[in-house]
Amino acid sequence: MSSTGDITAAERARTARPLPATDPGAGLRRPDVVPPGTPSEDVGYRGPTACAAAGITYRQLDYWARTGLVEPTVRSAHGPGTQRLYGFRDILVLKIVKRLLDTGVSLQNIRIAVAHLRGRGIGDLAGMTLMSDGASVYECTSYDEVIDLVQGGQGVFGIAVGAVWREVEGSLAQLQGEHTDTGEPTPQVHPGDELARRRRDRAV
Repeated sequence: MSSTGDITAAERARTARPLPATDPGAGLRRPDVVPPGTPSEDVGYRGPTACAAAGITYRQLDYWARTGLVEPTVRSAHGPGTQRLYGFRDILVLKIVKRLLDTGVSLQNIRIAVAHLRGRGIGDLAGMTLMSDGASVYECTSYDEVIDLVQGGQGVFGIAVGAVWREVEGSLAQLQGEHTDTGEPTPQVHPGDELARRRRDRAV
């Protein structure tokens, strides 16, 4: 394999290690800078809305919550008549879990990946790529790590968390949430309004 500077591709590939089963938040972290446009943590989404944004069924959502795979962090269900409320990060994780399951990753490795995602700052997630060889899940934070995993035969598929982030953000902009302190519904955004906002953001 070709080398870049004094570091070979094989050496760089070793930096993208499988996610640890314990201490998921360990390792070097970048400052927790929240990307522009991140939905407020004061907004929650009910189960059907979370399902629509994540592309899963309500049966999956309920099963994952009951088994502790992905539980709502805004509000759990306590008895009959109470509604679970999921936050933006919860829905992002739900969508990633769905993609990992669809590609054949084991439930054990998915649990490790979920714990790892939960342990990282919200600003870390947008620049992260999850790779899997079917046996392990890897975190890559640079283009070189992704390429070296693929060239080394370790990477079978990858999930760019930032791309999933944008998909969830776009879906939630058009769906109904509620403010956690007042219970008031959030305004829905017309797709044309969202496109205009993104253009304004890029122009700044």
